[in-house]
Amino acid sequence: MKKMKVMLGSIEDVKEFVALTNSYSVESDLVSGRYAVDAKSIMGIFSLDLAKPLEFVVHSETKEADELLDAVTKFRAE
Repeated sequence: MKKMKVMLGSIEDVKEFVALTNSYSVESDLVSGRYAVDAKSIMGIFSLDLAKPLEFVVHSETKEADELLDAVTKFRAE
């Protein structure tokens, strides 16, 4: 399992993030507090508090998981 803090500050960011996660076959979630949603679900993501950084969790240790993390680095929270 690999983790990264991400910030999705706009509707366009959410749409781009979902498109990226859907282009990979690995399972991933976004976690906000005690809530976790599928990172491939645009409706799920919009149910989270997007004003705060989210924890992006990839449930894999494969090369594809590393590629997904590289693909979403532009959303990395400081």
